[in-house]
Amino acid sequence: MSDKFAKEIARMKRIEGQARGIAKMMEDDRYCIDILQQMTAMEAALRSARAKVLGIHADHCIEDVVQSGNVAEQREKFGELIALFGKVGR
Repeated sequence: MSDKFAKEIARMKRIEGQARGIAKMMEDDRYCIDILQQMTAMEAALRSARAKVLGIHADHCIEDVVQSGNVAEQREKFGELIALFGKVGR
């Protein structure tokens, strides 16, 4: 396991538990508002995890390619980020 992702792996396991809990709430025919509140909490946790992973990417991957001086790789990484932000904005 990569040390740089250790906290985010733990966070994803908690989110996985939240998803199982939501499914159980649905199976138990719990009140819709309670289910929706849990979904909102899970979405917030996912957004936070996504932001952390993006930060890790900037700290490691982007920094490495900038320091390398390889213009082709820099353009590729920049293109990846633009595509990602396009998907996130949908």
